[in-house]
Amino acid sequence: MFSLYIDTMSKFLTSLFILIYAGILTANQASSSNLDSDFLAARKAFQEGRATLLADYAKRLQHHVLAPYLEYYQLRMRLRSVDITTIRTFLTRHENSLVAERLRADWLRLLAGNQQWQLFESEFEQLVNKDAELICYAYQFRIEKGDKKTLSEARELWFTPNSMPDSCTPVFNALISRNIITIDDLWARIRLTLEAGQTSRANYINRRLPSTEALNTDELNAAAQNPLHYLKTRQDKIKTRADREIALFALQRVLSNDTNPALVKWLQIKDKLTDSDQSYFLGRLAFRAAMRHDSRALEWFQQAHNTQNPYTMTDTLLTWQVRAALRAGNWDSVLDGINRMSSDEQTDSSWRYWKARALREKGHLLDANNILIPLSNEHNYYGQLAKEELGTILTAARESIPVSESEVHNMEKFPGIQHTLAFYRMNLRTEAYREWVWTVRNFNDRQLLAAAEVARRHGHYDRAINTANRTQQQHDFKLRFPTPHREALRLISKEQDLDEAWVYGIIRQESRFLSEVRSSAGAMGLMQLMPNTAKWVAQQLGIANFQQNLITQIDTNLRLGTYYLKHVLTTLDNQPLLASAAYNAGPGRAKRWRDNERILEGAIYAETIPFSETRDYVKKVLKNSVYYSNVLEYGHSTPTLKERLGVVAKK
Repeated sequence: MFSLYIDTMSKFLTSLFILIYAGILTANQASSSNLDSDFLAARKAFQEGRATLLADYAKRLQHHVLAPYLEYYQLRMRLRSVDITTIRTFLTRHENSLVAERLRADWLRLLAGNQQWQLFESEFEQLVNKDAELICYAYQFRIEKGDKKTLSEARELWFTPNSMPDSCTPVFNALISRNIITIDDLWARIRLTLEAGQTSRANYINRRLPSTEALNTDELNAAAQNPLHYLKTRQDKIKTRADREIALFALQRVLSNDTNPALVKWLQIKDKLTDSDQSYFLGRLAFRAAMRHDSRALEWFQQAHNTQNPYTMTDTLLTWQVRAALRAGNWDSVLDGINRMSSDEQTDSSWRYWKARALREKGHLLDANNILIPLSNEHNYYGQLAKEELGTILTAARESIPVSESEVHNMEKFPGIQHTLAFYRMNLRTEAYREWVWTVRNFNDRQLLAAAEVARRHGHYDRAINTANRTQQQHDFKLRFPTPHREALRLISKEQDLDEAWVYGIIRQESRFLSEVRSSAGAMGLMQLMPNTAKWVAQQLGIANFQQNLITQIDTNLRLGTYYLKHVLTTLDNQPLLASAAYNAGPGRAKRWRDNERILEGAIYAETIPFSETRDYVKKVLKNSVYYSNVLEYGHSTPTLKERLGVVAKK
């Protein structure tokens, strides 16, 4: 009886404790929610310039995890009147934090405006993220001091098609007056802006040319509005450099729409252009043709190189020479294009891989293997291809080095991590992203893995993946390739007879497992479905009263997405490569990118996809699939990356 009494009391006390704890937890959550609401109100007060209201909230939120931001907001609002000691005290107290970096950048702009150059220079050196506006302010001061090294550094900023900050104008004026930016450099930037279709920017730069040499703006506008008509009426009047630049601009406008009309006009006017101009246009003609899988591209690339005074090709053009050569099976041209690239471009894993492949095809096995062996240790698409090229049996790295609970616990104490989680809690995703990137920027491998695990536990899979991807020596592939919603996805993939690893590879690339994410084009949910596609699939599945807001529901999104993926797969020869391309760019394009005359190796098809987004997407999806097949631990052999790429039949 007594034992029964004790047992009853024990259960009563346990229940009472649970109720009290739950009440405390609920109260704490409510308190936290109220504080977050106050922070959002304080942030809004800052944005609206309401200093008194902001100060009231700041007093109330002194112990909030984001209190440093409230202090920053207050300082930012009175930056013009606050004394240097107060600013430096804040910077010291929050040293190495994002709020300190932001305040320093704001202060530097104020110092530059007030021409307090000595103070600007000392603070500028401590800034981590130096944008073009602040860099140009620094150059203004250094040029005024007579720093000759700055002149050559500043010149590099000139060569861009984009608008530059106003702070760069005095810098460019100084360089032009010293003839460090020459007339040829002015023409080079005009050409860059015209390539980008920015005629207003070209006209702005044009004003810096002597009036006797400058572009005729009426002629330029006529070429922009109707390039074919312009070339037809002006082809016998091309005499000056300005005339040639406008003619080249008009040719490229025509070329951007179609190859053959541009070719016809080119043949009519090419003799009126210099050798360098001819080489320049031939390179662009070849580039556009290569992107359109036109077999004439390689011939035009060769003509551009063989011109008496060839124009130096950009890496972008040379990459498409290599891609055109791959489609044509011309390994000599593959090597030629890669060897002409800049040294930085040649170190890219893609061109190391294809150079090794070309060397193998040419019989230089030792030289090829000297490239493939170190490349095979890299955990990327080309590293995996290199591994398989060498005959390695293991399809993807399996070793994972998880972090300990103490490492995760210590990481959660990092102020930057706490700030990030607080921003996420308030759905301030941009602020959370910036805080996270700043916080992990100098982390070592163990810290990166611990931070990634913190992100995973809080459901921020995009941060977990991107952070785990940055490790150099120690890796945790379960963090790089997480498997949320496993039970649901396993069942749905089985219903559609789809490879679960491939579906995971698609989702990882599409949404990073963020169910509420929406693309700029309007695609929604884990599998990033467009509303019209989702509506069509819902009709096929017989889902009655389908509403658009259902797309972001996880189970619904997976059902719709896998059905559409299966549909695309069955209409494209059951090839994951083509289906992946179609999922991103549409089935019509995936079919159109096949070759007219040749069966293509899958890796070459993927490499020569003309859309850079889709090309990158396909490679990552299929690489993801190989890694997921290991993370999911099927217990049996799974397809290699080359097997997943397969071969692509001709049209």
